[in-house]
Amino acid sequence: MTTEQILIFSILSATLVLFAWGKWRYDIIALAAMTAVLLFGLVTPNEAFAGFGHTAVITVAAVLIISQALKNAGVVDVVAAYLLPHTSNAIIHITLLTGIVTFFSAFMNNVGALALLLPVAIATAKENGRSPAMVLMPLAFGSILGGMSTMIGTPPNIIIANYRADITGTAFSMFDFSPIGSAISIIGLLFITLIGWRLIPKKRFDENQPEKLFEVSDYLTEVKVMTDSPLIGVAVHDIEDLKSKDIGIVGVARGHRFALNTNPNYALQENDILILRGDPLTMQSKFSDSNLEFQTASGKAFDDLTKGDLALTECIITASSPLVGRDVSYLRRRTANAVAVIGLAREGTVFKKRLRNHTFNTGDVLLLQSEQAFITDMLTGLNLLPLAERGIQIGQQRRVLIAIAIFIGSILLGAMNILPMAGAFILAILIYALMGFLPGKDVYRDVDWPIIVLLGGMIPVGRALESTGATELVASSIVNLTDGLPIYIVLTLILVTTMFLSDIINNAATALVMAPISVGIANQLGVSIDPFLMAVAIGASCAFLTPIGHQSNTLVMGPGGYQFGDYWRMGLPLEIIITLVSVPLIVYVWPL
Repeated sequence: MTTEQILIFSILSATLVLFAWGKWRYDIIALAAMTAVLLFGLVTPNEAFAGFGHTAVITVAAVLIISQALKNAGVVDVVAAYLLPHTSNAIIHITLLTGIVTFFSAFMNNVGALALLLPVAIATAKENGRSPAMVLMPLAFGSILGGMSTMIGTPPNIIIANYRADITGTAFSMFDFSPIGSAISIIGLLFITLIGWRLIPKKRFDENQPEKLFEVSDYLTEVKVMTDSPLIGVAVHDIEDLKSKDIGIVGVARGHRFALNTNPNYALQENDILILRGDPLTMQSKFSDSNLEFQTASGKAFDDLTKGDLALTECIITASSPLVGRDVSYLRRRTANAVAVIGLAREGTVFKKRLRNHTFNTGDVLLLQSEQAFITDMLTGLNLLPLAERGIQIGQQRRVLIAIAIFIGSILLGAMNILPMAGAFILAILIYALMGFLPGKDVYRDVDWPIIVLLGGMIPVGRALESTGATELVASSIVNLTDGLPIYIVLTLILVTTMFLSDIINNAATALVMAPISVGIANQLGVSIDPFLMAVAIGASCAFLTPIGHQSNTLVMGPGGYQFGDYWRMGLPLEIIITLVSVPLIVYVWPL
């Protein structure tokens, strides 16, 4: 190996390890990788920053904005309104929800489609007396499956389509992914609705009943023992209300960052801070006469939780929320003290820090207190996903049809090569803005900027892999190791490797790394690059084994009451089915 190859392999290895570790945001890691290849001279300055103007990056951003316009028009809500009243049967319920999200994920951002249907899924589960755990994982998996069907369904498809243009001069078209992606979506949907949901541990169904949506993880709340509290001098084990299974004590703190171990004989003192786990409203009823106060609420007394215009809102932190990586004090500053954190729930985590010192993660469930009139603006400004039951918002039929017509028109402009697809989508965005589907201040609200930065940062890393000859080196090694094996076995190896990477790192980063390697292997085997690129596109979209592989999986973890190890139970057989189905289809549709 040359010095340049050693450098790029070292940078790439460190990047993948950091992605998998999850300690830092993936966009920061991507920028660090981009800086490293520039610093060591593996790319020129122009090449290092060209990724941010790459067609794939522009297309991803445009698709996210168009998804917002379709959402604003009420397209998904109209379809859901006609179908969701027929959910009395469990299988029909799961089929309708998963089918709707699968279809719309082919034409809009799959996380956006999931976000629209998540409150609907929870509300219909409650109406039918079912656990949200029964419907939310199928919903998340359906959103991932649907994205495989078109070029714009998911960022990996956009990346692969444009990478082909870089290599051959012609990109994959909008529906080149459809023959394989649609077949996988249909077969995957059948598996999920008939068999897959039954593989979710039944314990989740029993624990996570709709009337006790977050009991499985409970909220972390902290209260302070005030002067003249009747609890002063009382030992922890003698506090009757703490003997209830509904409320648990995590620890006691006196200004400490971490809660002290709870000695059952410890007698409470004035100004002690109790770290409690349970439903804050249950605590309100049990401790209303104990002279305790919330440490994060704007109305600190227990009886002030919903006093006057104050209201409580349950919501999930999305990946694009500015709260990710921040703490309670940031939230208070950001909202000018208009919003207070009453509770925090994170599935599978035992908290020991003071609530105010916790760092928020994607998928955390928050119980927030604010004035009723401020709730909508708060959720929008902080990119939080509300979990309250909501009526399905029906857009005017004419407005929905206009939004769909504009979208179809932009696809036709791209398909007929009148405009590049990115240009056609930008034209659609301009029309949406002029017609009021996209208010000026909200045009860029749903753009997932960390993904955009990730793409812009990792594209030069991929180019460095090619320019240093590293991709040819990897390709040669794989070809030598598989010498004598049928080409479809090599294709399967590429697919499975990409699936594995996508389960532990971001799917867009996976596509950027595996695309040049797959092309190098195809060239050395003397076959078409198209089936190998398709294998990467499918594999990069198959993040079904863990909650961290895809944002959709992360978002349903809290409200579904799932544990980390629940996902592979349905995800592993689904990935096996996808592998068995996709390889023959790839070879048939895209001959070697």
